[in-house]
Amino acid sequence: MEAWLGGTWILAVLLLVLWLLLLQGKSHPGNLPPGPHRWPVLGSLLHLKGPSLLQSLLKLREKYGPVFTVYFGTRPVVVLCGHDAVKEALIDKVEEFSGRKTNPTLERTFQGHGVVFSEGERWKQLRQFSVAILRNFGMGKKTIEERIKEEAQFLLEEFQKTSQKPFDPTLYLSHAVSNVICSIIFGDRFDYRDQEFQSLMEIMYNSFREMSTAWAQFYDTYAEFLKYFPGPHTKVYNLLEDMRAFIAKRVKENQQTLDPNTPRDFIDCFLIQMEKEKDNPSSEFNTRNLELTTLNLFFAGTETVSSSLRYGFLLMMKYPDVQAKMHEEIDRVIGQNRVPNIEDRSQMPYVDAVIHEVQRFSDLLPMDVPHSVTRDTEFRGYVIPKGTEIYPMLTTVLHDPTKFETPDAFNPGHFLDEDGCFKKSDAFVPFSSGKRICLGKALARMELFLFFTTILQRFRLKPLQAPQDIDTTPQESGFANIPPLYQLCVIPR
Repeated sequence: MEAWLGGTWILAVLLLVLWLLLLQGKSHPGNLPPGPHRWPVLGSLLHLKGPSLLQSLLKLREKYGPVFTVYFGTRPVVVLCGHDAVKEALIDKVEEFSGRKTNPTLERTFQGHGVVFSEGERWKQLRQFSVAILRNFGMGKKTIEERIKEEAQFLLEEFQKTSQKPFDPTLYLSHAVSNVICSIIFGDRFDYRDQEFQSLMEIMYNSFREMSTAWAQFYDTYAEFLKYFPGPHTKVYNLLEDMRAFIAKRVKENQQTLDPNTPRDFIDCFLIQMEKEKDNPSSEFNTRNLELTTLNLFFAGTETVSSSLRYGFLLMMKYPDVQAKMHEEIDRVIGQNRVPNIEDRSQMPYVDAVIHEVQRFSDLLPMDVPHSVTRDTEFRGYVIPKGTEIYPMLTTVLHDPTKFETPDAFNPGHFLDEDGCFKKSDAFVPFSSGKRICLGKALARMELFLFFTTILQRFRLKPLQAPQDIDTTPQESGFANIPPLYQLCVIPR
C-alpha cells in the first residue's frame, strides 16, 4: 500500500507540474488570513508534515495562531481554532459561515444533495422538513423515547446471551443504535441476525473508517488532482452506493404500498411531500434528495451514537471509579425494578456529566464537516471571499484550556459545579454549533442517556486487562476519531 501510494503521488506530481504555468497565476480575491507559504500546484503540502492532517493543522496553529489559511493544492481553506474563533464564526456570524463544503471523498455520491451536504434553498427545505419529522414522529404510534427504550431491552438480551464471556461490542451497539433511526426512516427495526442488516452495518462501519484513513485525508486535500487517478478513494463511493441501493429499494417498496392518510415512516412522509409539491418548480422534494437525505440520517444516526457508546464503555472500564459512581446514582434514582426514562436525566447530574465528558473526550468529529462562507465576509480584519472553505476545528474547542480545567484528561468534573450539580459549558460542541448544528442532536442525547443507563443498571463492564493498560487511542484519526477495537465482559449486577 505504501509503495503504491508513493508511486502514485510521484506520478501525479510529475504530470501536474506540466500545469504549473497555468495554475500559478490563479489568484484568490480578498485578504485571507496568513498561513504557511503556498507553492504553485502543491499549495501548503510541504508544511503538512504531521502523522495526519489533523495533527498538521494543530501544529500550524502553534505558529500562525487561531485563524490561518492553508492551501490544499490551489484550494484555500481557512482554519479556525479555539472556542473564541469558532464561536465568533459559527454563532456571531452565523449567516455568513452557514455554507457547506462536501469532503471530496463524499462528493461523487452526494454532489450537493441530501440534507447534510446541500446549501441555500435546497438545504433550508430539506432541513426544515427533516427536523419536523424527527421532532414530531410518532403519529399516534410509538414515541421516539419508546422506540429507544424498546431497543435498549433488545440490546440487554443480546448482552445476556454472551454469558459473561469476552466479546467485541461494536456490531451489537451499531445494530441497536441503527434500529432506532431505522424505525423512524423505514418504519421498523431489524432482527440482529438479519443477514442484510448485518451486511449494511458492516458496510457502514467500513465506510466510516475508510473516510478517516491517511489516504482519505490525502485525497480530500488534493482531490482536484488525484481524482484523475485510480486509488483507494473509490472504496468510500462504492460502499455508500451499496447503502444507497438498499434505500432506493425501500423507497420503491414504499411507493407501491403508500397510503397518504397513514404515513408509516420518514420515507412515506417525504413521498407525500413530493406529491404535494409536484407542480412547484422550486421544490427540492425529489427522489434524489429523498435517497440521499435518508442516507444522511441512516449513516449519521448510526455511527455517531454507536461510536460514542463504544468510547464510553471503554472509558468506564479504564476508570472503574467513574463506573462505580454511575452505578450508585442509577441505583439511587432509578433502582432495579423499572426501566430508565428520559425524565430521570434531570435527577442524575453525575451520569449526565459523564456522558457529556465521554463526548468531549472522544472528540468524534475533530474537524467538523467543512463549512463555507455564503458571501464575502470580514473576519478579524481579513476578507474571506464567498465560497471559501472553512475548517472549524471542534477539537480545539472541546480541548480549550480556558474552558476545561484538564482538557486532555477524562474528567466528568468538567460538567459539575462545586455542589455536584450539572454544569453546562458553551464549549461543549460535539454536535457543532450555529445553523449547521446536528439536526439529530436531541435524538442522540436521548439515545446516549437511555442506552448508558439501561446497560449499567443491569451490568458491570469488565475489561480483559488492567484498567491502567487500556489504550483509548483512536484506530484512525481523520474525518472522525474511530474508537479502538476491544473486547469486554458484561457481568450481571
